[in-house]
Order: sequence, then C-alpha cells, then structure tokens
Amino acid sequence: MTAEKQYFVTEEGLAALEKELEYLKTVRRKEVAEKIKVALSFGDLSENSEYDEAKNDQAMVEARIADLEVMLKGAVVIDESELNNETVHIGSKIEVELTSPTGVQSRRDYKIVGSNEADPRNGKISDESAVGKALIGARVGETIEVETPAGISHYHIVTISR
Repeated sequence: MTAEKQYFVTEEGLAALEKELEYLKTVRRKEVAEKIKVALSFGDLSENSEYDEAKNDQAMVEARIADLEVMLKGAVVIDESELNNETVHIGSKIEVELTSPTGVQSRRDYKIVGSNEADPRNGKISDESAVGKALIGARVGETIEVETPAGISHYHIVTISR
C-alpha cells in the first residue's frame, strides 16, 4: 500500500484550490458540455474540428478536476500562527539579498509555499524547487548557495517572518 502524497498549503492556498475545483465542476463542465453539444449538431464527426477541440477541453477539465481532488485529499494546512521565525520553513516570508551568478545584487521578498501554490513571478517559491529546498532550515544572517540554470546564486537571509 503506497502512502498518499501530502500537499502542504496555507489557508489561502487551500481556499484557492477549493474555489478552482468548484468553478471547474459547476461552470467549466457546463461550458464544455455545451460546446460538445453544439459541435455534435454540425454532423459528421470525422472532420469536425470543433468536436475534437471540445473533447480535448473536456479531457483537460476532467484531468484538472482529478488533480485538484487528489491535492485536496492530501492537503496538509500549515497553521501559520504556530510557525516560528527562527528558521525558514513552509509558510515563511523571507527577505533576502540575492547575488546572481553575474554578480548583480538585489533585495527580494519570498514566501515559501507548497508546490501547488508556487508562483515565482509573485514571490511564492515552492518548497520542492531548488531555491526553496536550499532555503528551508536557513536562519537570519546565513548565506545559502543555490545552483540555478544560470549558475550559482547566493541568498543572504535578512529577515524571516510569518
């Protein structure tokens, strides 16, 4: 018997997953069913690109619903009020001084989140990413080296908060 994968999420992340699942089940399924119905009315399915597209949409919606249901079943909600600010962990908000492989320095704010909440462009770094894994367990004042596709980056931890 295999153990169910755990998906670490914040309260905000759990709500977003539930909202997306509800939308897919109540709105998108109906939209796709209507597209299939319209495409069927065109007749001959062998050369009906609208039907093929609608069936592909249906498959993608159903696959995403299945993925979300698995994630929600294995969801472990991080109680951010119980987290400490001693070390970086899932749920931590951190400020870092980043030195890129080319020597460019910048300050960045990140939040370490479960993989299903990751949104690097908005500062949400997955705990399973190379950067996230390297930062987990770090303390204020430490500098962590991370191998990235561009080379080695240095992340100096300035602050850790909830």
